[in-house]
Formats: sequence, C-alpha cells, structure tokens
Amino acid sequence: MENLDAARLQMAFTLIFHIVFACVGMVMPFFMVISHYKWLKTRDYNYLILTKSWQKGVAIFFVTGAVSGTALSFELGLLWPEFMKHAGPIIGMPFSLEGAAFFVEAIALGFYLYGWNKIPEKFHWFTGIIVGGSGVLSGILVVSANAWMNAPSGFDYINGEFINIDPVKALLNPAWCTQALHMTLAAFTATGFAVAGIHALQIGKGKKVELHKKAFKIAITFGAIAALLQPISGDLSAKDIAKRQPVKLAAMEAHYDTGKGVPLYIGGIVNSKTQKVKYKIEIPKALSFLAFGDFNAEVKGLNDFPKEDRPNVPVVHYAFQIMVGIGSILMFVGILFFFTNWKRKQWFSSKFFWWLFVGMAPMGFIALEAGWIVTEVGRQPWIIHQVMRTKDAVTPVPGIIVSFYIYVIVYTLLTIAVTWLMGRQIKVLNETTK
Repeated sequence: MENLDAARLQMAFTLIFHIVFACVGMVMPFFMVISHYKWLKTRDYNYLILTKSWQKGVAIFFVTGAVSGTALSFELGLLWPEFMKHAGPIIGMPFSLEGAAFFVEAIALGFYLYGWNKIPEKFHWFTGIIVGGSGVLSGILVVSANAWMNAPSGFDYINGEFINIDPVKALLNPAWCTQALHMTLAAFTATGFAVAGIHALQIGKGKKVELHKKAFKIAITFGAIAALLQPISGDLSAKDIAKRQPVKLAAMEAHYDTGKGVPLYIGGIVNSKTQKVKYKIEIPKALSFLAFGDFNAEVKGLNDFPKEDRPNVPVVHYAFQIMVGIGSILMFVGILFFFTNWKRKQWFSSKFFWWLFVGMAPMGFIALEAGWIVTEVGRQPWIIHQVMRTKDAVTPVPGIIVSFYIYVIVYTLLTIAVTWLMGRQIKVLNETTK
C-alpha cells in the first residue's frame, strides 16, 4: 500500500471515531444543564439522579474526545508535513483559540463535577452552561480550519509561496459560517436521537420508566429541533458549495453534463464508465433551483473539469444520498414526537412508539459520518482546494501502514472501553434510588 493511501486511511479512521466522541461531549452538557435546572425548580429527585448520571457521561466523552483529538493534532504534522508547513501559520489561530476554549471547558467541568454542595447552587449550575458553551465554541473553531481547506483565504499564493498572511481573514473564511452551522446542528441531531434512543430502550424494557421518560424528552427535544432546522442549513451549504466548489456539487448529484434546468437525483446507482445513473428518481429542474434559486440556472457537470481534478463520484454521491435520506427521516420522526406530545399523548403508551426511537438511535451518527465523507472526499484531490493536492502534502517517510494498524487497535480498544463504561452507567442509573 502506498504512503498516500495509508495516510488517508489513518486520517479517515481516526476522524470517524473522534467525530462521535467530540459531538457527544459537545452536546450532552446541555442535556445535563436542563436536567439540573429542572431539579432546582421542581426538586424532583429523578432529575437529580439523571443530572448526576449524565455528568459522568459528559466526563467520559470529554476525556475520550480529548485523547482522540490530540492524536489527530499530531497526525496533521506527522502525516501531512507539507500541508502544515504552509497552512500552520495561516490557520494556527482557530487551533490556538480552540485550545483556549478547551482549557475553559476543562476548568468549568472541574467546578461542575466537584462543586455539588460546595459552591452556590446557581453558580454551580452556571458552570455547566460554560461547559456546554465552550464545547460548542471548540467545535466551531475546529470546523473553521476545515472550512478554510474548502475555501482558502487570508493569503496570496504566488509562485508556490504563501505570502501576505492574514490569520483573521483565514479564520473568518467564506465557508465557515455555513459549514459550522451545519456541523453544529448535525451534532445536536445525532446526539439527541442517540441519547433519546438509549432511554427509549429502557422504557421499552419497563425499567424506571418515569426517570427515562424525563431523560427521553430532554434529549429528543434538542434532537428534533436540530433535525427540523437542518434542512435550512443544508440548503445554505449546498448554495455555498455550488458557488465555490461546483465539481463537488456535480459529484454529490452525479451529474456529468453541464445543462440548464438540471434535475435533482434521488438515489440511483452510479456507473462511472458510462457516466450514467440508473434507478434514480428525477425531480425536474430542482437542482438548478436549489443551487441557484432559478429553475433554469446552469449547473456545471463533471465533464467540465479535468479527470485529475474530480473526486470519487460514486462515494460522494452515495454518502450524500445517505446523509440527506437519513436527515429527512429524522426530521419527520422529530415532527412525530412534537405531534405526539401536543395531540396524541396516548401514543407514549405504545411500545411501537418507543421502539421506533430505539431504531433511530444510530441514524444521526450514520448521517453525520456520511456528511463528513461528502466534505472530505468531495474536496479531493485537493487538501487545500485548488492550491495544494493531497498527494503533495503527504509525508515521504515510509511505513505509515504500520501506524494505521496501531491506530486501529488503539481506537478499537478505546471504543470498547467507552461502550462498557456507558453500559455500566445505564445499569447504575437503573439501580439508583433516592
């Protein structure tokens, strides 16, 4: 296996795991804070038990997110030295600010975990808000660096040299706002449905139903609201991609020929050799409208770009379809929850209702992973869009495949440990009494 393939595999593998740890660690503090607030208001011990259980989950994912994120930081330098040589001075600011946000989050989490009955109740609760807020800020700042790779700014590239560097302009790059919004909503959607699904499973089994219903409603409210807002952020992201990365848009929809009034494809099997998409559903002129707000707008096809500048079309197309398909399902399930809570409360007594949400538990993270595949694979062959190719950034040091296998073992063990710890937390929660 060539170094480039091994480096790509290692980066992809670690990102796949880290993004789950990071998103849960970023979102769960908000569940914890709402539960804590309800305890302060109602003095219902179910909320106190739930808050203390969730705070342990927050601590677990904070640690695992920190470990996996640190590994990724080292990988950037070890696997892609040429990229960091030039990009480091440009996008160093969001990484340094992310480090500061992480530092604040760690301090606030320390206050929260060990502040029970030691500091004023309201201040104690407020430290939980700081944990959640700094966690989200950390995520947004990291996404800024990734968005810069899709929309490079804050420098002039002349004769192979990066000059006139402006870190602030790089931080506030054109793709940052839409990508950060889309990623943040995706994190809340995925985590909300995952946590709700876990508690729905306990309800379906008849274990501590009252407590788990309270937990379910907190988590699913966040997840459902984010799922309902996600199509708006998705539309903004798609319009930005159409403008700045038209080849990525063409790959997402598997459109090979440039045309006006281009249809939107739903599903379909891509044949790269014949440049056809079989078994698709076409919505006439929909892609032109969604991308440019005009039913007759021109959309560039893949054939307008050199073959060496195109991403892997089937991978990008299938990942995009998975992301959009699951996102749509979660949106409708979220609507179902709000409708049930408003008009059909008797449905909460139906086992089918709870098992539906159990089935939805992993779906948000599947969509989240698919979205990252669209973002990363869709930018290829560039590590910095239209500035530096991925093959020119990889380390010349041989033996990266060995490092990849080591990371597979380490991250697999880390996942097993986290799964065991969370399972243990659920068991303890079901056994906890006043």
